[in-house]
Amino acid sequence: MRTILDRTQGMKSAAPSRSAHIQAACTSFLALFSIVGIALYGLPFFYDFMVRDFGWTRAQVTSGNALSKLLVGPLFGFVAGYAVDRFGPRRMMMVGIVMAGGALIGLSTVSALWMFYFFYLFNALGYVCGGPLPNQVLLSHWFDKSRGKAMGFAYLGIGIGGALVPLLAYRLEGAFGWRGALAALGVLMILVALPMAWFLKETPAAGSAKQATAPLAPLRPALRSPAFYLLAFGSMCSIGAVGGTNQNLKLYLSLDQGYAQAEIARIISLVLTFSIAGRLLMGWLADHLPKKHVMVLIYLIVAAAIPLLFHASSPWAVMSFAVLFGLGLGGEYLIIPLIAAELFGVRVLGRLMGIVITADGVAEAVSPMLVAYLRDQTGSYAAGFIVLIGLALLGAGAVGFLPRAIIGVTNHPTPSP
Repeated sequence: MRTILDRTQGMKSAAPSRSAHIQAACTSFLALFSIVGIALYGLPFFYDFMVRDFGWTRAQVTSGNALSKLLVGPLFGFVAGYAVDRFGPRRMMMVGIVMAGGALIGLSTVSALWMFYFFYLFNALGYVCGGPLPNQVLLSHWFDKSRGKAMGFAYLGIGIGGALVPLLAYRLEGAFGWRGALAALGVLMILVALPMAWFLKETPAAGSAKQATAPLAPLRPALRSPAFYLLAFGSMCSIGAVGGTNQNLKLYLSLDQGYAQAEIARIISLVLTFSIAGRLLMGWLADHLPKKHVMVLIYLIVAAAIPLLFHASSPWAVMSFAVLFGLGLGGEYLIIPLIAAELFGVRVLGRLMGIVITADGVAEAVSPMLVAYLRDQTGSYAAGFIVLIGLALLGAGAVGFLPRAIIGVTNHPTPSP
Protein backbone atom coordinates (compact mmCIF):
# COMPACT_ATOMS: atom_id res chain seq x y z
CA MET A 1 0.00 0.00 0.00
CA ARG A 2 2.84 2.39 0.93
CA THR A 3 4.54 1.65 -2.40
CA ILE A 4 1.40 2.60 -4.31
CA LEU A 5 1.03 5.82 -2.29
CA ASP A 6 4.70 6.68 -2.83
CA ARG A 7 4.34 6.16 -6.56
CA THR A 8 1.20 8.31 -6.64
CA GLN A 9 2.91 11.10 -4.72
CA GLY A 10 5.92 10.83 -7.01
CA MET A 11 3.72 11.15 -10.08
CA LYS A 12 2.02 14.21 -8.60
CA SER A 13 5.32 15.85 -7.71
CA ALA A 14 6.60 15.20 -11.22
CA ALA A 15 3.50 16.73 -12.79
CA PRO A 16 4.27 19.92 -14.73
CA SER A 17 3.58 23.16 -12.87
CA ARG A 18 1.24 25.88 -14.07
CA SER A 19 4.24 28.04 -14.97
CA ALA A 20 5.57 25.23 -17.17
CA HIS A 21 2.26 25.11 -19.04
CA ILE A 22 2.39 28.89 -19.51
CA GLN A 23 5.96 28.63 -20.79
CA ALA A 24 4.92 25.96 -23.32
CA ALA A 25 2.05 28.10 -24.58
CA CYS A 26 4.28 31.19 -24.85
CA THR A 27 6.94 29.22 -26.72
CA SER A 28 4.38 28.15 -29.31
CA PHE A 29 3.02 31.69 -29.47
CA LEU A 30 6.43 33.14 -30.37
CA ALA A 31 7.34 30.35 -32.79
CA LEU A 32 4.08 30.79 -34.70
CA PHE A 33 4.45 34.59 -34.49
CA SER A 34 7.75 34.27 -36.35
CA ILE A 35 7.48 31.31 -38.73
CA VAL A 36 3.87 31.81 -39.80
CA GLY A 37 2.98 35.37 -38.84
CA ILE A 38 6.14 37.04 -40.17
CA ALA A 39 7.44 34.62 -42.82
CA LEU A 40 4.28 33.14 -44.35
CA TYR A 41 2.20 36.32 -44.27
CA GLY A 42 5.09 38.73 -44.68
CA LEU A 43 6.72 37.37 -47.82
CA PRO A 44 3.79 38.10 -50.19
CA PHE A 45 4.15 41.78 -49.24
CA PHE A 46 7.37 41.82 -51.30
CA TYR A 47 6.04 40.06 -54.42
CA ASP A 48 5.05 43.20 -56.30
CA PHE A 49 8.52 44.70 -55.72
CA MET A 50 10.04 41.61 -57.34
CA VAL A 51 7.63 41.80 -60.28
CA ARG A 52 8.62 45.43 -60.86
CA ASP A 53 12.38 45.05 -60.26
CA PHE A 54 13.02 41.72 -62.02
CA GLY A 55 10.20 41.61 -64.57
CA TRP A 56 8.94 38.31 -63.19
CA THR A 57 5.33 37.24 -63.74
CA ARG A 58 2.78 36.73 -60.98
CA ALA A 59 3.03 32.99 -61.52
CA GLN A 60 6.80 33.12 -61.04
CA VAL A 61 6.76 35.05 -57.75
CA THR A 62 4.11 32.72 -56.31
CA SER A 63 5.91 29.63 -57.63
CA GLY A 64 8.67 29.89 -55.01
CA ASN A 65 6.17 28.99 -52.30
CA ALA A 66 4.61 26.37 -54.57
CA LEU A 67 7.72 24.51 -55.73
CA SER A 68 9.42 24.57 -52.33
CA LYS A 69 6.41 23.14 -50.53
CA LEU A 70 5.79 20.54 -53.22
CA LEU A 71 9.37 19.38 -52.81
CA VAL A 72 9.72 19.69 -49.03
CA GLY A 73 6.26 18.53 -47.98
CA PRO A 74 6.22 15.02 -49.49
CA LEU A 75 9.89 14.39 -48.65
CA PHE A 76 9.98 15.70 -45.09
CA GLY A 77 6.41 16.06 -43.79
CA PHE A 78 5.89 12.53 -42.50
CA VAL A 79 9.54 12.25 -41.40
CA ALA A 80 9.10 15.40 -39.32
CA GLY A 81 5.91 14.00 -37.79
CA TYR A 82 7.67 10.75 -36.89
CA ALA A 83 10.59 12.65 -35.33
CA VAL A 84 8.21 14.77 -33.25
CA ASP A 85 6.35 11.69 -31.98
CA ARG A 86 9.62 9.93 -31.18
CA PHE A 87 11.83 12.68 -29.75
CA GLY A 88 9.53 15.59 -28.96
CA PRO A 89 9.03 18.92 -30.73
CA ARG A 90 11.53 21.31 -29.07
CA ARG A 91 14.66 20.49 -31.09
CA MET A 92 12.69 20.52 -34.34
CA MET A 93 11.31 23.94 -33.47
CA MET A 94 14.77 25.43 -32.88
CA VAL A 95 16.09 24.14 -36.21
CA GLY A 96 12.99 25.42 -37.98
CA ILE A 97 13.25 28.90 -36.47
CA VAL A 98 16.86 29.31 -37.62
CA MET A 99 16.14 28.01 -41.13
CA ALA A 100 13.04 30.18 -41.64
CA GLY A 101 14.76 33.33 -40.37
CA GLY A 102 17.84 32.58 -42.43
CA ALA A 103 15.67 32.09 -45.50
CA LEU A 104 14.33 35.65 -45.29
CA ILE A 105 17.87 36.98 -44.92
CA GLY A 106 18.87 34.97 -47.99
CA LEU A 107 15.86 36.15 -50.00
CA SER A 108 16.98 39.74 -49.41
CA THR A 109 20.07 39.00 -51.55
CA VAL A 110 18.44 37.35 -54.59
CA SER A 111 19.14 38.57 -58.11
CA ALA A 112 18.05 35.51 -60.10
CA LEU A 113 15.10 33.14 -60.06
CA TRP A 114 17.20 30.12 -59.02
CA MET A 115 18.33 32.01 -55.90
CA PHE A 116 14.70 32.85 -55.13
CA TYR A 117 13.79 29.14 -55.31
CA PHE A 118 16.83 28.09 -53.27
CA PHE A 119 16.04 30.30 -50.28
CA TYR A 120 12.32 29.59 -50.51
CA LEU A 121 13.26 25.92 -50.10
CA PHE A 122 14.84 26.74 -46.72
CA ASN A 123 11.77 28.74 -45.79
CA ALA A 124 9.61 25.67 -46.46
CA LEU A 125 11.96 23.47 -44.40
CA GLY A 126 11.72 25.94 -41.55
CA TYR A 127 7.93 25.88 -41.77
CA VAL A 128 7.83 22.07 -41.58
CA CYS A 129 10.33 21.82 -38.71
CA GLY A 130 9.26 24.78 -36.61
CA GLY A 131 5.76 25.75 -37.71
CA PRO A 132 2.30 24.34 -36.99
CA LEU A 133 3.28 20.64 -36.84
CA PRO A 134 5.60 20.62 -33.79
CA ASN A 135 3.58 23.35 -32.07
CA GLN A 136 0.32 21.44 -32.45
CA VAL A 137 1.89 18.31 -30.97
CA LEU A 138 3.57 20.30 -28.19
CA LEU A 139 0.29 21.87 -27.08
CA SER A 140 -1.69 18.64 -27.46
CA HIS A 141 0.72 16.93 -25.03
CA TRP A 142 0.78 19.75 -22.49
CA PHE A 143 -2.96 20.46 -22.44
CA ASP A 144 -6.09 18.29 -22.26
CA LYS A 145 -9.41 19.90 -21.30
CA SER A 146 -8.21 23.40 -22.11
CA ARG A 147 -6.50 22.35 -25.34
CA GLY A 148 -8.69 24.55 -27.52
CA LYS A 149 -7.98 27.64 -25.42
CA ALA A 150 -4.25 26.90 -25.34
CA MET A 151 -4.18 26.38 -29.11
CA GLY A 152 -6.19 29.57 -29.55
CA PHE A 153 -3.71 31.56 -27.44
CA ALA A 154 -0.66 30.15 -29.24
CA TYR A 155 -2.24 30.80 -32.62
CA LEU A 156 -2.73 34.41 -31.61
CA GLY A 157 0.95 34.64 -32.45
CA ILE A 158 0.08 34.12 -36.11
CA GLY A 159 -2.55 36.84 -36.01
CA ILE A 160 -0.41 39.35 -34.14
CA GLY A 161 2.66 38.62 -36.26
CA GLY A 162 0.60 38.79 -39.44
CA ALA A 163 -1.08 42.02 -38.35
CA LEU A 164 2.23 43.70 -37.50
CA VAL A 165 4.33 42.49 -40.42
CA PRO A 166 2.73 44.53 -43.27
CA LEU A 167 2.96 47.74 -41.22
CA LEU A 168 6.51 46.93 -40.12
CA ALA A 169 7.55 45.85 -43.62
CA TYR A 170 6.10 49.05 -45.09
CA ARG A 171 8.12 51.21 -42.68
CA LEU A 172 11.29 49.14 -43.10
CA GLU A 173 10.96 49.21 -46.89
CA GLY A 174 10.61 52.97 -46.82
CA ALA A 175 13.76 53.28 -44.71
CA PHE A 176 16.01 50.54 -46.12
CA GLY A 177 14.41 49.33 -49.36
CA TRP A 178 12.67 45.98 -49.76
CA ARG A 179 15.92 44.02 -49.48
CA GLY A 180 16.88 45.60 -46.18
CA ALA A 181 13.34 45.10 -44.90
CA LEU A 182 13.44 41.36 -45.68
CA ALA A 183 16.81 40.92 -43.95
CA ALA A 184 15.63 42.80 -40.86
CA LEU A 185 12.51 40.62 -40.61
CA GLY A 186 14.65 37.45 -40.80
CA VAL A 187 16.88 38.62 -37.95
CA LEU A 188 13.83 39.61 -35.91
CA MET A 189 12.31 36.14 -36.30
CA ILE A 190 15.36 34.42 -34.82
CA LEU A 191 15.76 36.89 -31.96
CA VAL A 192 12.10 36.65 -30.96
CA ALA A 193 11.48 32.90 -31.17
CA LEU A 194 14.73 31.02 -30.57
CA PRO A 195 15.41 31.87 -26.88
CA MET A 196 12.04 30.58 -25.60
CA ALA A 197 12.38 27.33 -27.54
CA TRP A 198 15.95 26.93 -26.26
CA PHE A 199 14.93 27.13 -22.59
CA LEU A 200 11.70 25.09 -22.89
CA LYS A 201 11.75 21.69 -21.18
CA GLU A 202 10.36 18.71 -23.01
CA THR A 203 6.90 17.72 -21.85
CA PRO A 204 6.90 14.46 -19.79
CA ALA A 205 4.80 12.91 -22.55
CA ALA A 206 7.35 13.64 -25.26
CA GLY A 207 11.07 13.39 -25.73
CA SER A 208 11.80 11.24 -22.68
CA ALA A 209 14.31 8.40 -22.71
CA LYS A 210 11.51 5.97 -21.97
CA GLN A 211 9.54 7.15 -24.96
CA ALA A 212 12.56 6.86 -27.23
CA THR A 213 12.64 3.11 -26.62
CA ALA A 214 8.92 2.44 -26.24
CA PRO A 215 6.89 1.29 -29.24
CA LEU A 216 4.83 4.00 -30.87
CA ALA A 217 1.05 3.83 -30.83
CA PRO A 218 -0.24 2.10 -33.99
CA LEU A 219 -1.12 4.37 -36.87
CA ARG A 220 -2.98 1.78 -38.94
CA PRO A 221 -6.43 2.19 -37.28
CA ALA A 222 -6.46 5.87 -38.15
CA LEU A 223 -5.27 5.29 -41.72
CA ARG A 224 -8.01 2.70 -42.23
CA SER A 225 -10.70 5.14 -41.15
CA PRO A 226 -12.65 7.11 -43.80
CA ALA A 227 -12.69 9.97 -41.29
CA PHE A 228 -8.97 10.54 -41.77
CA TYR A 229 -9.35 10.99 -45.52
CA LEU A 230 -12.38 13.25 -45.12
CA LEU A 231 -10.36 15.40 -42.72
CA ALA A 232 -7.32 15.48 -45.02
CA PHE A 233 -9.40 16.32 -48.12
CA GLY A 234 -11.48 18.94 -46.33
CA SER A 235 -8.45 20.68 -44.87
CA MET A 236 -6.64 20.55 -48.23
CA CYS A 237 -9.52 22.31 -49.95
CA SER A 238 -9.89 25.06 -47.39
CA ILE A 239 -6.15 25.60 -46.95
CA GLY A 240 -5.95 25.91 -50.73
CA ALA A 241 -8.66 28.57 -50.67
CA VAL A 242 -6.97 30.53 -47.89
CA GLY A 243 -3.46 30.18 -49.33
CA GLY A 244 -4.56 31.15 -52.84
CA THR A 245 -6.20 34.29 -51.49
CA ASN A 246 -3.33 35.30 -49.19
CA GLN A 247 -0.55 34.83 -51.73
CA ASN A 248 -2.33 36.88 -54.40
CA LEU A 249 -3.96 39.58 -52.28
CA LYS A 250 -1.10 42.11 -52.40
CA LEU A 251 -0.55 41.51 -56.12
CA TYR A 252 -4.26 42.03 -56.79
CA LEU A 253 -4.64 45.17 -54.71
CA SER A 254 -1.36 46.72 -55.89
CA LEU A 255 -1.01 45.82 -59.57
CA ASP A 256 -4.66 45.31 -60.54
CA GLN A 257 -6.57 47.70 -58.30
CA GLY A 258 -3.92 50.40 -57.93
CA TYR A 259 -4.00 50.69 -54.14
CA ALA A 260 -1.10 52.55 -52.52
CA GLN A 261 1.44 50.60 -50.47
CA ALA A 262 0.40 52.20 -47.18
CA GLU A 263 -3.27 51.45 -47.86
CA ILE A 264 -2.52 47.82 -48.73
CA ALA A 265 -0.48 47.46 -45.54
CA ARG A 266 -3.48 48.65 -43.52
CA ILE A 267 -5.86 46.24 -45.29
CA ILE A 268 -3.62 43.21 -44.80
CA SER A 269 -3.01 44.23 -41.20
CA LEU A 270 -6.79 44.48 -40.68
CA VAL A 271 -7.24 40.93 -42.03
CA LEU A 272 -4.71 39.57 -39.57
CA THR A 273 -6.08 41.68 -36.72
CA PHE A 274 -9.51 40.13 -37.17
CA SER A 275 -7.83 36.73 -37.37
CA ILE A 276 -6.89 37.27 -33.72
CA ALA A 277 -10.56 37.54 -32.81
CA GLY A 278 -11.23 34.52 -35.02
CA ARG A 279 -8.66 32.41 -33.19
CA LEU A 280 -10.04 33.32 -29.78
CA LEU A 281 -13.63 32.76 -30.88
CA MET A 282 -13.00 29.47 -32.69
CA GLY A 283 -10.80 28.15 -29.87
CA TRP A 284 -13.59 28.88 -27.38
CA LEU A 285 -16.25 27.35 -29.64
CA ALA A 286 -14.10 24.23 -30.13
CA ASP A 287 -14.11 23.67 -26.36
CA HIS A 288 -17.92 23.99 -26.12
CA LEU A 289 -19.40 22.73 -29.42
CA PRO A 290 -18.77 19.73 -31.71
CA LYS A 291 -15.49 20.52 -33.41
CA LYS A 292 -16.67 19.46 -36.86
CA HIS A 293 -19.48 22.05 -36.67
CA VAL A 294 -16.92 24.72 -35.83
CA MET A 295 -14.76 23.54 -38.73
CA VAL A 296 -17.69 23.77 -41.19
CA LEU A 297 -18.47 27.27 -39.93
CA ILE A 298 -14.89 28.40 -40.52
CA TYR A 299 -14.87 27.06 -44.07
CA LEU A 300 -18.20 28.71 -44.91
CA ILE A 301 -16.94 32.07 -43.61
CA VAL A 302 -13.94 31.80 -45.94
CA ALA A 303 -16.23 30.95 -48.87
CA ALA A 304 -18.43 33.97 -48.08
CA ALA A 305 -15.51 36.40 -47.86
CA ILE A 306 -13.80 35.80 -51.22
CA PRO A 307 -16.67 37.07 -53.48
CA LEU A 308 -16.26 40.52 -51.91
CA LEU A 309 -12.95 40.83 -53.77
CA PHE A 310 -14.92 41.15 -57.03
CA HIS A 311 -15.89 44.60 -55.71
CA ALA A 312 -12.44 45.64 -54.48
CA SER A 313 -12.84 49.11 -55.97
CA SER A 314 -15.30 49.78 -53.14
CA PRO A 315 -13.65 50.50 -49.75
CA TRP A 316 -16.74 49.07 -48.04
CA ALA A 317 -16.33 45.74 -49.85
CA VAL A 318 -12.61 45.55 -49.05
CA MET A 319 -13.20 46.28 -45.37
CA SER A 320 -15.99 43.67 -45.25
CA PHE A 321 -13.65 41.16 -46.87
CA ALA A 322 -10.94 41.92 -44.31
CA VAL A 323 -13.34 41.31 -41.41
CA LEU A 324 -14.88 38.07 -42.73
CA PHE A 325 -11.73 36.58 -44.18
CA GLY A 326 -9.82 37.44 -41.02
CA LEU A 327 -12.35 35.64 -38.83
CA GLY A 328 -12.19 32.54 -41.04
CA LEU A 329 -8.42 32.69 -41.32
CA GLY A 330 -8.15 32.83 -37.54
CA GLY A 331 -9.74 29.44 -37.07
CA GLU A 332 -8.39 27.75 -40.20
CA TYR A 333 -5.14 26.22 -38.95
CA LEU A 334 -6.30 26.09 -35.35
CA ILE A 335 -9.18 23.66 -35.82
CA ILE A 336 -7.40 20.93 -37.80
CA PRO A 337 -5.18 19.52 -34.99
CA LEU A 338 -8.02 19.89 -32.48
CA ILE A 339 -10.36 17.68 -34.47
CA ALA A 340 -7.53 15.25 -35.35
CA ALA A 341 -6.66 14.85 -31.65
CA GLU A 342 -10.34 14.30 -30.80
CA LEU A 343 -10.80 11.67 -33.49
CA PHE A 344 -7.52 9.77 -33.24
CA GLY A 345 -5.77 10.72 -29.98
CA VAL A 346 -2.54 12.57 -29.24
CA ARG A 347 -0.23 9.52 -29.32
CA VAL A 348 -0.38 9.41 -33.12
CA LEU A 349 -0.94 13.12 -33.64
CA GLY A 350 2.58 13.94 -34.84
CA ARG A 351 2.54 11.32 -37.58
CA LEU A 352 -1.04 12.04 -38.60
CA MET A 353 -0.47 15.78 -38.74
CA GLY A 354 2.72 15.12 -40.70
CA ILE A 355 0.56 13.50 -43.38
CA VAL A 356 -2.20 16.12 -43.18
CA ILE A 357 0.20 19.07 -43.24
CA THR A 358 2.01 17.51 -46.20
CA ALA A 359 -1.31 17.28 -48.06
CA ASP A 360 -2.24 20.79 -46.98
CA GLY A 361 1.16 22.03 -48.13
CA VAL A 362 0.48 20.67 -51.62
CA ALA A 363 -2.82 22.54 -51.74
CA GLU A 364 -1.25 25.69 -50.29
CA ALA A 365 1.49 25.45 -52.90
CA VAL A 366 -0.57 24.73 -56.01
CA SER A 367 -3.54 27.00 -55.37
CA PRO A 368 -1.74 30.40 -55.33
CA MET A 369 0.28 29.53 -58.43
CA LEU A 370 -2.88 28.34 -60.24
CA VAL A 371 -4.72 31.55 -59.39
CA ALA A 372 -1.73 33.65 -60.51
CA TYR A 373 -1.44 31.62 -63.73
CA LEU A 374 -5.14 32.16 -64.50
CA ARG A 375 -4.60 35.89 -63.96
CA ASP A 376 -1.60 35.93 -66.30
CA GLN A 377 -3.54 34.05 -68.98
CA THR A 378 -6.92 35.81 -68.77
CA GLY A 379 -5.95 39.26 -67.56
CA SER A 380 -8.37 38.97 -64.63
CA TYR A 381 -8.54 37.33 -61.22
CA ALA A 382 -12.22 36.40 -61.70
CA ALA A 383 -11.62 32.76 -62.70
CA GLY A 384 -9.13 32.29 -59.88
CA PHE A 385 -11.52 33.69 -57.28
CA ILE A 386 -14.26 31.32 -58.46
CA VAL A 387 -11.86 28.38 -58.02
CA LEU A 388 -11.06 29.52 -54.48
CA ILE A 389 -14.74 29.82 -53.53
CA GLY A 390 -15.38 26.32 -54.87
CA LEU A 391 -12.48 24.90 -52.85
CA ALA A 392 -13.79 26.38 -49.60
CA LEU A 393 -17.27 24.94 -50.23
CA LEU A 394 -15.83 21.51 -51.06
CA GLY A 395 -13.90 21.56 -47.81
CA ALA A 396 -17.04 22.38 -45.81
CA GLY A 397 -18.90 19.52 -47.50
CA ALA A 398 -16.19 16.96 -46.72
CA VAL A 399 -15.95 17.99 -43.07
CA GLY A 400 -19.72 17.73 -42.72
CA PHE A 401 -19.42 13.94 -43.07
CA LEU A 402 -16.91 13.54 -40.24
CA PRO A 403 -18.00 11.49 -37.19
CA ARG A 404 -17.92 12.82 -33.64
CA ALA A 405 -16.56 9.68 -31.89
CA ILE A 406 -12.90 8.78 -31.33
CA ILE A 407 -11.64 6.25 -33.87
CA GLY A 408 -10.07 3.38 -31.94
CA VAL A 409 -6.87 5.08 -30.72
CA THR A 410 -6.22 5.50 -27.00
CA ASN A 411 -5.63 9.03 -25.75
CA HIS A 412 -2.97 9.62 -23.09
CA PRO A 413 -2.57 13.39 -22.82
CA THR A 414 -0.52 15.19 -20.23
CA PRO A 415 -2.89 16.58 -17.58
CA SER A 416 -3.48 20.31 -17.71
CA PRO A 417 -3.39 22.37 -14.53
